[in-house]
Amino acid sequence: MHAKWNRREFLRTASAATLGALAAGAPMAGLLSSCSTDKNKKLLASDTVKARIADSKADTVILLWMAGGMAHTDTFDPKRYTPFEKGLDANRVLSTFKSVPTVLDDVYLSEGLESIGKVLDKGTLIRSYVAADLGFILHSRHQYHWHTCYEPPQSVAAPHIGAWIAKELGPNNPVIPAFIDIGQRLTLGEGEELKAFHTSGFLGNEFGPFMIPDPTTGLESVKPPVGMSYKRFERRNQLYNDLISNSAFGEFGSGYQKESLMRSMEQSYMLLNSPEAKAFDLSTEPKESYDIYNTGKFGLGCLLARRLTEKGARFISVTTEYEPFKGWDTHENGYTRLKEMKKQIDAPVAQLIKDLDKTGHLDRTLVILASEFSRDMMVEGRPGEKVKEQVDQPDIIDYIKYYGMHRHFTDGCSILMFGGGIKKGNVYGKTADERPCKTIEKPIVIDQVHQTIYHALGIAADAHAMVEERPFYTTPDGIAKPVMELFA
Repeated sequence: MHAKWNRREFLRTASAATLGALAAGAPMAGLLSSCSTDKNKKLLASDTVKARIADSKADTVILLWMAGGMAHTDTFDPKRYTPFEKGLDANRVLSTFKSVPTVLDDVYLSEGLESIGKVLDKGTLIRSYVAADLGFILHSRHQYHWHTCYEPPQSVAAPHIGAWIAKELGPNNPVIPAFIDIGQRLTLGEGEELKAFHTSGFLGNEFGPFMIPDPTTGLESVKPPVGMSYKRFERRNQLYNDLISNSAFGEFGSGYQKESLMRSMEQSYMLLNSPEAKAFDLSTEPKESYDIYNTGKFGLGCLLARRLTEKGARFISVTTEYEPFKGWDTHENGYTRLKEMKKQIDAPVAQLIKDLDKTGHLDRTLVILASEFSRDMMVEGRPGEKVKEQVDQPDIIDYIKYYGMHRHFTDGCSILMFGGGIKKGNVYGKTADERPCKTIEKPIVIDQVHQTIYHALGIAADAHAMVEERPFYTTPDGIAKPVMELFA
């Protein structure tokens, strides 16, 4: 069991790692990584790497992130349904929604996910993801772990999976940013913690996320502000470069990191003046299609992800957005909140899969739907490894706000995977039908999830960079293996 962690300790160690990465200078070349874009291009052009990529199953990854802890028993792994009534024994409640049939025989989802149920024949439903035991549960720490594959704290700033993919493969389209993040604001509660993993870490700025907090204003991310001419924008950019040169970063940052920052700015200019910038303008989407996706920011984020995939994006994350006590973070009113969350995701996710399939892009696009952990009304953490309770759950339920999945549960979570060579119409793993609804067959952990993604893309399992004179792998020690049973 890990020691208890709080917000201040997490921020302190994350900040120290970032400063450490700055001081460390450039990462040295690993198996596929290099500290030079030119060297990277040469490596990507080598016969060995060409062969690996030729055998790959995907060119693009779309991560649909259910931020806040999506309860598996009330979404993709429903159990016995117990309707609400005053005086209900809380321990009886396993699922607060009815089970509904899907396109697959004898496979059921939770009520409210009927549209996604109709596209399950195009992918695999994983019901056995086990989140790490990180002690006292903080969303930001588990999200850091999911996105970087490393448990915080680290002595260096660990790169996001999207940054590794951008580094190892480069962009599909040189104009479109290789790593795009849609829907997460970093100005909310726990914004600093979120920044700790929304980063390329020691890999350099050019591999960091192109942030689009609101997909409805995505076009504004790739053009000068209203009223500003391009010439004025260029003058402002030159002033920005001068400020950077005279800042602490300019004085103490390594040559590699300065070059990386400049390359990221150059990439922004390329996008600014390219026809591909129109992909960010959702107003050009036909109304019939737009209306299906328009369930809120997440739904429109799925639409933007589809349009960017069609233009050659490499890695796109679309999030329901993490904000404490909102969205999937159901510390109370779980049942009521989940009804609304399902409305946000059901139609857009299903339509994204159908649209990508219709245009042929799904074959080479790996779509993943996941969350940092699950939830249960009665168990905080996991059986045998319970941690400090963070919410009051009365034994007898008299009010609807206590009816739902409130506590953090790490021992049984669901993940969806579509496209990218993944088996179609497949269910992988199993959780118990009675509480605790933990994984009992084919457990899968985050190292395996990441290596499965890398395998689909043709990235070697032991890809790494040398940092502080030691190898830093895409997954700890580079020993994890992809789950080959997930592939057709």
